[in-house]
Amino acid sequence: MKSPRWRFGDDFLTQVHIDAAEEKPLAASNPVMAEVTRGSRVESWHRASLAVVDAAGHVVLSAGDYEAPVYGRSAIKPLQALPLIESGAAEAFDLSDAEIALACASHSGEARHVDTVAAWLEKIGCTPADLECGAHLPTNEAAMISLLRGGAEPSAVHNNCSGKHTGFLTFARHAGVAAKGYIRFDHPVQQRVLGVLESMTGLDLSRAARGIDGCGIPVIAIPLGNMALAMARLADPSDQPEARQAACARIVRAMAAEPFLVAGSDRYCTRAMKILKGRAVIKTGAEGVYCGALPGEGLGFALKVDDGAGRAAEAVAGQLLKRLGLISDDEAKLLARTLRNRAGTAVGEVRPVSALPD
Repeated sequence: MKSPRWRFGDDFLTQVHIDAAEEKPLAASNPVMAEVTRGSRVESWHRASLAVVDAAGHVVLSAGDYEAPVYGRSAIKPLQALPLIESGAAEAFDLSDAEIALACASHSGEARHVDTVAAWLEKIGCTPADLECGAHLPTNEAAMISLLRGGAEPSAVHNNCSGKHTGFLTFARHAGVAAKGYIRFDHPVQQRVLGVLESMTGLDLSRAARGIDGCGIPVIAIPLGNMALAMARLADPSDQPEARQAACARIVRAMAAEPFLVAGSDRYCTRAMKILKGRAVIKTGAEGVYCGALPGEGLGFALKVDDGAGRAAEAVAGQLLKRLGLISDDEAKLLARTLRNRAGTAVGEVRPVSALPD
């Protein structure tokens, strides 16, 4: 077994093709990067890997096996929203920053999220019935209680991915292609998204492993390093075509301007982006994935917690933001998760294990 390793230097991403048949499991040697305490004892540990990459493909900071392919899940929604902008669909339907932010969101189903998606659907001549993401209760507890007390049933607009799906419908409407079946891998919408992912990650993904996300769209396995490269190009798209440059700038601007719509009340993404004030935009994904774009530095990052724990991904993301000089020690403490029992008493914390290398 390999020992845990840190890397810090000028590695360069050169991989241009990924084959599902050649994939390997997550490295057992990935370092422990977060721990959970209860009282005076560490109760749980979480291994993770990460990469920070610049737009030229240089790996400037890494931990663990960043070459292992992982599903980006919702952490790559800002990339999946690029066709909405660069196709001209956003301009044709006069989309606001709020709607663009929701296209990148994993929202909590609160009133502003749901109302904005519903109005957007009406604007493009669609209804919640056109959404193929499925329905679930709001993940925000207050919003869930309000819905149930009102005797209403959740609809697809309450789905945390309803903004992304409305973005897909908007693109389909503008492109003049059938809206039905837009979640299929072979549909023109998803093929356009695939093309964006390939150009932004620098990979041929035609034979990459893929599955189905929680909201029904295809998910494609991408190495963390290349995922970070895509986020770096989102932050600094200067080597991209003009339409892509404008689309990247629009997405970064919208996420920074509307952090509540990207996530919701007391959500890590929202709280962190309010502190960051445009210095970085970040996005969580299921199974312990986090991605971010740093416009001022022209960097992108991607991280994955091996056991899929979102609480650990937040702790590692916070430590990385502090290491990159984007938040202070006090701001990192404000973002840290305190464990509380049912009576609200603080009983422990989720914290990063150690500082990243200088």
